[in-house]
Amino acid sequence: MPMQLTGVEVRVLPDADAVAAATAEIVLSAAAEAIAARGAFRLVVAGGTTPMAAYRLLADAEADWAHWHIYHGDERCLPVADADRNSRATDEAWLSRVPIPSEQVHPIPAEQGAEDAAAAYEPVVAAALPFDLVLLGMGEDGHTASLFPGHEILPGPLVMAVHDSPKPPPDRVSLTPSALCRTRQMVVMVTGAAKRPALARWQAGEGLPVARVAAGGSALVLLDQAAMPDTAGEDPDPERG
Repeated sequence: MPMQLTGVEVRVLPDADAVAAATAEIVLSAAAEAIAARGAFRLVVAGGTTPMAAYRLLADAEADWAHWHIYHGDERCLPVADADRNSRATDEAWLSRVPIPSEQVHPIPAEQGAEDAAAAYEPVVAAALPFDLVLLGMGEDGHTASLFPGHEILPGPLVMAVHDSPKPPPDRVSLTPSALCRTRQMVVMVTGAAKRPALARWQAGEGLPVARVAAGGSALVLLDQAAMPDTAGEDPDPERG
């Protein structure tokens, strides 16, 4: 029986490389369409292994880079040059290798601290809405961006400070569902056997953050075979994903 998740379209692909390739293709297609229709392409990028693989493919692609505008779905409160910053990883994999004007790349100033950075990024996001495409991943606990299970998500702000993250560092900044779901298109990438338990919880209807955001954005969810819940009940391999 094919994988079904409420409120979203699901596409199962052979492996993580196929998910990255499909994501890159969707991004390039959405960019061409947005630029032709509106003269600009506004993209929200995600951190994580699979998104970075897609970004490396984009770095070698031909595109009308002058009309791209890049925003981040979340960021860790670390110094700008820290290797664990999403912005640094994205720059190294992709953005430093293509001629998108620097003023059209909008990192979250998380080095200022979560509260100040969220306040500073709020008007940046407000001016960009609606986004053309939002890219998201899913953590092993069902989080997406830096929206974690059990954490309160206020309905008003577009950007929120995050404290007590279950994954280090504890302080982060994240776009909220109020921002992420205001997009013309959303793609959620889920790869690796370590994601099977969370995906099974999502399939069972548990109110995980990723489920809430994906349904709100009518997302396309790209899965690889390794992430598919194991109907035989075997434990997933923690070394994968």
